[in-house]
Formats: sequence, structure tokens, C-alpha cells
Amino acid sequence: MKYHVLLLEDVTNHGRKGELAYVAPGFARNYLLPHAKAILATYATVKTQEKLKKEREAQAIIDKKESEKTAAIIKEKSFSTIVKVDSDGHMYGSVTVKDLVEFLFNEGIKIEKKHVLLPLPIKTLGTHTVNLRLPEEVLATVSIEIKPDRLVEKKKKAPKVEAVSEDAEEAPAQETKEGESE
Repeated sequence: MKYHVLLLEDVTNHGRKGELAYVAPGFARNYLLPHAKAILATYATVKTQEKLKKEREAQAIIDKKESEKTAAIIKEKSFSTIVKVDSDGHMYGSVTVKDLVEFLFNEGIKIEKKHVLLPLPIKTLGTHTVNLRLPEEVLATVSIEIKPDRLVEKKKKAPKVEAVSEDAEEAPAQETKEGESE
């Protein structure tokens, strides 16, 4: 059995403000109703649906303009951040969605975690492109360069030199013989 509710706010994966939705009873009782995000749908509340839809349409226009403005700002800027690395140049930890949201907030761009489309945390240095889905389905990409906190020198492996001589082959044999006699 599902509850039929009228949404008073946009609820991710369930609907937008002014829409009627069927939701699980626990979700309605424990989250939507106590947080005033929805009311139970009755004949009286259906009348308020039209009012809510008009408000939602007006808000959608404002949200879309703000999202497009944010996307334009992100497109114009290049971002970089510094992370701690070990002597081999490997990052300690990773850059997550939370880190990206904090970083963009410090740059003056306010987005929510749910708008960042990052399937896995970033674990390597270099330039990475992260997709964003801003409100009203406005898509944007942010390019962020992850730099090390110190100069990292790549270690070159020394080529192995194998000397083949009769003395070299006999020496290990003598060592094992000496080791056995002790």
C-alpha cells in the first residue's frame, strides 16, 4: 500500500512541487510529513495543487536562469587544488564529491553534493573533468587540476647488470658450504 501525497517541495526521485505522488508509507510518515515536504492528498488539497504548480513553474524559470549563470561561470574558469602526496607522487587519500563541493564553495560557486556526477573518487594527480547536473537539468562540466604539495621526482630504475664469471658462480657455492659447517 502506498500513500498518495501532494508534494509541497521538490523531492529527489519522487516529484516536483505541486505534483501528486505515491510514496511508501514509512517515507511519508517519517520524512515527508514531519518535514512539511508533502501533505496527504485529499479532495481539498487537490485544489491547492494548481496554486503549487504555478509557483513551481515560476520557480523553475528562476532556477534555470541561476543554473545557466553558474554553468557559464564554471565554464570560464579553470580550477586547481593542491593535495598531499608521498615521495613517489601518490596521493594520500582521494578527492571526493564533498571535497569538490567545498572547493567550489571556496571559489564562490554554490552547488550541492547531489549535483556532482562523480562515480568514483579521484585518486590520481593531473587534470580531471567532472560533470555536474545543476537544477532544472542544466548540464555543466568543471575541469580541475590536482597538483602535488611538493616537487616529486620520478625515480628511474637502474638497469640490472649481471656479471657472469666463473668466480661469481663459485662464490655462492662456497658461502653455502661455509654456512653448513658453522
